[in-house]
Amino acid sequence: MRAAGQEDQRSGNNDNEDDENDDCARHRPFQGEQRNGGLLPDHRGRCIAPMEKVRERLDRPIVLVGLMGAGKSTVGKRLAARLDLPFVDTDTEIESAAGLTAAEIFEQYGEADFRDGERRVVARLMNGECKVIATGGGAFIDPRTRELLNNQAITIWLDAPVDVLVERTARRDTRPLLRHGDPKETLKQLAEQRRPAYAEAHIRIVTGNGAHGNVVDAILEQLEKHLSLD
Repeated sequence: MRAAGQEDQRSGNNDNEDDENDDCARHRPFQGEQRNGGLLPDHRGRCIAPMEKVRERLDRPIVLVGLMGAGKSTVGKRLAARLDLPFVDTDTEIESAAGLTAAEIFEQYGEADFRDGERRVVARLMNGECKVIATGGGAFIDPRTRELLNNQAITIWLDAPVDVLVERTARRDTRPLLRHGDPKETLKQLAEQRRPAYAEAHIRIVTGNGAHGNVVDAILEQLEKHLSLD
């Protein structure tokens, strides 16, 4: 189920992409398939035009949502750099406030306490300042947080295939929800359970194993369209 006004874009993602390759001039031309069919035209200079339009029109935070391993933090940092905006990772903010890692908070206090802290951090970040925010995988699932973000920010769902999520999350043992049982099965279940909530985001970007720069390009194109409708 799509939220009213939600736009779709397909792109790619690659955690091994060098930061140098995020420069617009080095990107491969992006062609994305929209859900309503057809390919986006390959506009020369498209990196610059949508970016400038987004900078001019943006009046609220940009919030990235989606499952763990979808690339929210990595893409968020690059998007923020492209737009010359501050970047905030909610997990980092929670860990800083608690003096514990996310895994330690889960182990010592449980998921409920972690989600409560997450909800308060997200609410604090909705202060009217334009910034790019990467949220934890479960943040947007909370109905109160989801309503707050959809009302006061532009929400973007990074939707990656489960196989890609499995590969990325296996690189670091920092995911509390994946420490027990089969990680692939856990991610499949989470994807099914959380999809209806993620689908309420304003914009959906379908990602894969392509370049991070292409994901940022896709986000900028969809942001420009979204802001032009406001």
